[in-house]
Amino acid sequence: MLPLLLFLNFLLSASALNDNAFPENFKFGVATAAYQIEGGWDADGKGENTWDHYTHYFPDSIADKSNGDVACDSYHKYKEDIELLKELGVSVYRFSLSWSRILPQGTANYVNQAGVDYYLNLLKLLNESGIEPLVTLYHWDIPQPLQDLGGWSNPLMVNYFADYATVAFELFGDYVKMWATFNEPQSFCLMGYINNEYSHFAPGYDLEAEGSYLCSATILKAHAKAYHIYDEQFRDKQNGKVSIVLVVNWNEPATDSADDMKAQELGLQFGMGIYANPIYVGNWPQLMIDRVANRSKLEGYSKSRLPEFTEEEIKYIKGTSDFFCLNHYTTDLVSYAYEDDMIGVNSSYTLDKGITTSYNSSWKEAQVSTWNHMVPWGLRKMINWVDQNYGHPEIFITENGWADDGSSLDDPDRIEYTEGYLSSVLDAIYEDNVNVVGYTHWSLMDNFEWSFGYTSKFGMVSVDFKSENRTRTPKSSYYWYKCIIEARSLADDCAVPSESSGRSLATNVFAVIISVILAIYYL
Repeated sequence: MLPLLLFLNFLLSASALNDNAFPENFKFGVATAAYQIEGGWDADGKGENTWDHYTHYFPDSIADKSNGDVACDSYHKYKEDIELLKELGVSVYRFSLSWSRILPQGTANYVNQAGVDYYLNLLKLLNESGIEPLVTLYHWDIPQPLQDLGGWSNPLMVNYFADYATVAFELFGDYVKMWATFNEPQSFCLMGYINNEYSHFAPGYDLEAEGSYLCSATILKAHAKAYHIYDEQFRDKQNGKVSIVLVVNWNEPATDSADDMKAQELGLQFGMGIYANPIYVGNWPQLMIDRVANRSKLEGYSKSRLPEFTEEEIKYIKGTSDFFCLNHYTTDLVSYAYEDDMIGVNSSYTLDKGITTSYNSSWKEAQVSTWNHMVPWGLRKMINWVDQNYGHPEIFITENGWADDGSSLDDPDRIEYTEGYLSSVLDAIYEDNVNVVGYTHWSLMDNFEWSFGYTSKFGMVSVDFKSENRTRTPKSSYYWYKCIIEARSLADDCAVPSESSGRSLATNVFAVIISVILAIYYL
């Protein structure tokens, strides 16, 4: 039954769009991150961060041996970027601060005024342009002096981050009403701190048995401390909100077997619950606690490799989010990996999780970033899972996007992807009554995509990285998104004619039939 439903889901996502208008208060935006666009890596007193260090000393870890030294040069071209935002018509711009640009040594004993001025000028111009900033404090670029102390595997980072957050709230809080402490700890705690297929990622530590868990525990405590600082010292006068940005692929059981249903829960709890459960429910997910403890015992450890929170820490972390920031790109088919196949191999987060992933061959695959498949219905399921498990929070989609090789300004696949995923957002709002309040597309422009360098392009604006001027040129998707924002619906007159976007009356009628079948099944 399940393979048939996957096929029906695919047909539905390819043929039917939700034609409801986006709610009046729904916010459209785009997103970027400091290291990926700013450049100016050592300009005006900025300190070295871990990605500066990693790309300079280990260039072979990057697909094209590139770095973010110049990137999109937004440090010098932020005014041009804001003009693109204004023309696009977005109401929100999500970007991150470079910790090393503000505190070059990582600590609060010295503040770099040139870095502060850069962000103040950016924020003031956004304010004058009527664009609301959603500011991330940390998007993977820790100051290198703190990385030399162990980075996020060092519990002292809780206090260093709290000091940095306090400086940011004091300096920029009058202009910022939406804060995110961390972007995707699931990504950097895994890819940076354990040695697996994602090991080409700063800082490149090989701490497979415990690294990701030590990192996760530190991040949760640091996030909570920053939240409480804002709550106690700044909220009354600044009236802002604080959250953390979490990411997970939707985990769809590969079959309807009990084992693969178990794999779905394992995938979602180890992927999302590891952070969301402590913040929205309290403590690690019990499934994780039990599973890691059992595996650690069988592996000969004297105690669980998953750090244990005290009751005081559980209470301190719980409730430290004012809204839910969700990054989502794609869906995995998941299967259960049996216990007997995993004990005695290695000790790792990946084996603790205990699942294998695959994808359906009918799902369109992105260029270069081939992990990214076009599965719009997965976002609706992910939104509903978050809503049902974490107390019906206000949800903001803070990243969602499609990669290609950037060879053409005509990008119909990006339009098709974004249209489908926005339709799923509308489904969640109107059909499921979930409180989704905004969407920021990744990304405004092509940029440095971490281990992919400049080979993978997610932008709605092309950047000529061979040009000293880093010339920006809007793509077809930019003008399509502008039209959607103006129309506040997935309007037919916004469609860019292409083979992939044509829809006939017959396919729409067929979509209605599929919708009925799926509705009966999910009920």
